[in-house]
Amino acid sequence: MESPISRTDLNCISLADPDIQKSVELLKQACLDSGFFYVVDHGISQEFMDEVFYQSKKFFDLPHSEKMKLLRDEKNRGYTPMLDEILDPENQVNGDYKEGYYIGVEVPADNPDSNRPFYGPNQWPSEEVLPKWREVMEQYHREALRVAKSVARIIALALDLDVDFFDRPEMLGEPIATLRLLHYEGQVSNPAKGVYGAGAHSDYGLITLLATDDVVGLQICKDRNAQPQVWEYVAPVKGGFIVNLGDMLERWSNSIFRSTLHRVVLDGRQRYSIAYFVEPSHDCVVECLPTCKSETNPPKFPPITCSAYLSQRYKDTHADLSAYSDGKA
Repeated sequence: MESPISRTDLNCISLADPDIQKSVELLKQACLDSGFFYVVDHGISQEFMDEVFYQSKKFFDLPHSEKMKLLRDEKNRGYTPMLDEILDPENQVNGDYKEGYYIGVEVPADNPDSNRPFYGPNQWPSEEVLPKWREVMEQYHREALRVAKSVARIIALALDLDVDFFDRPEMLGEPIATLRLLHYEGQVSNPAKGVYGAGAHSDYGLITLLATDDVVGLQICKDRNAQPQVWEYVAPVKGGFIVNLGDMLERWSNSIFRSTLHRVVLDGRQRYSIAYFVEPSHDCVVECLPTCKSETNPPKFPPITCSAYLSQRYKDTHADLSAYSDGKA
């Protein structure tokens, strides 16, 4: 029988705090400890956040046949059905008990950049079915990117880099930023039997901004190598983001900053969350930062482009699209 799971305390960073050094120290400690922290006072109104959640729920309330018309494409845009994703194949008996919707950076089909992975036109529900939906999601995409860039500036200072290190064109000037709406069905998870809302994983990119409803479900494991692993709940924070570091930042920082395992364990209630994954541009080479290596601490990871790294990670965790060809016809 699993032991009771406690709640963890996370550092809370206010983007309105004029004392930037205080924010840097809080973030640095969080990144060394768990790679998770809260961000508040980010400038996105509670009214607008409520509207985004309302519109997200309206989409997931559509009939399955309507949602499948927007099944994710080869650019990873659109709808992902229940069990489409399996994040922890060694421990899961099925896929994740969640459905999702990917919205990336909008690049028109006639733009040469639309040929690149993760760029291209988004898929959108029709105005007749969901009026205002696209407008709300595009605004949220812009607002969340602004918040992410503010957080990235604090991360740069915490790594002894120039404050605008991540603002450059090859970094977040032309990012692969992906909004993902998520709905977990009202099912009880059972880790002992391999049943999860979302299996244990670390995120792929630079950082993730997570907004959640008030249903607890997110758990983190600060030491992935511990036996047995110890899991702790992360409490939702009204009006704020739960922010976590991705694997690319762990590579950049030479494992000084942590990309931490997390999972979603459900108690039978439906749960809605909105993840915003922030990655640098396609051609950005992710390699050990000069401030994170020394003679005694040489680079642990070989350089890799953002595009190559992401493409492999998505391929590893999602069902092959051909599996849906019969159901979509």
